[in-house]
Amino acid sequence: MGTYIPSIQYRHINALRLSKGKKGLKKKVVDPFTRKDWYDIKAPSMFDVRQVGKTLVNRTQGLRNANDSLLGRVVEMSLGDLSKDESRSFRKIQLKVDEIQGKNCLTNFYRMDMTTDKLRSMVKKWQSLIEAFVDVKTTDGYLVRLFAVSFTSRRRNQIKKTTYAQAAQIRQIRKKMFEIMTEEAVACDLKELVAKVTSSASQSAQDAIAVRIEKACQGIYPLQNTYTRKVKILKAPKFDVSALLALHGGANAAGDDTGAKASKDFVEPAIQASV
Repeated sequence: MGTYIPSIQYRHINALRLSKGKKGLKKKVVDPFTRKDWYDIKAPSMFDVRQVGKTLVNRTQGLRNANDSLLGRVVEMSLGDLSKDESRSFRKIQLKVDEIQGKNCLTNFYRMDMTTDKLRSMVKKWQSLIEAFVDVKTTDGYLVRLFAVSFTSRRRNQIKKTTYAQAAQIRQIRKKMFEIMTEEAVACDLKELVAKVTSSASQSAQDAIAVRIEKACQGIYPLQNTYTRKVKILKAPKFDVSALLALHGGANAAGDDTGAKASKDFVEPAIQASV
């Protein structure tokens, strides 16, 4: 015999069953990109290419400012793209966003490194690897750490298979590296230092500091594949907007169109007696 359910209670059970079905309704999907804005990334004037890319950020809303999210961002790109020279594409340049002007992110040099494939291609058997690093301060107050790398080379008319340098020779070469890197860095500001370590002073895309190290060490032991491997900024001076704008080309750093000079001087028309 079945259980009797009063009609009022039966209607209540059906209502509960219908209400449970509402949980399956999907929420309205909102594209997150509709709440974001695109900003242009501007490289300093020390590089040939100034417009290097774009970045996304959530639009300013309430107490959350878009500029605060952009400041301090670090972008990485190839030196080959910044200089339009493919022979220097083995160098990686990092730029840090220091100022926002309109829809433009003004950046400054942050770090330089060498790609892994380039570094590994230079490491071979039967030769000595020599590395050195030194901390120096530029004229504009940046504390920078420079890394240099070099490999021993075969002497002229050498018959011996190996080119191993003695420990005393390695110490002498490393001392020369310290001296040259210090001399080159303390006598210039950050912009000039970046120009030195990113320049192509030879067919192998060696920088100016590396070429000088190679020449100075020829009397100790012949060297090859000498490069300034890495540049790190350990400590930066107090932020100065005017210095950053000067690095980006002055008042027109953001690339605003200020217009062209009129071909004729403006002459105010005469007042008419009647219209």
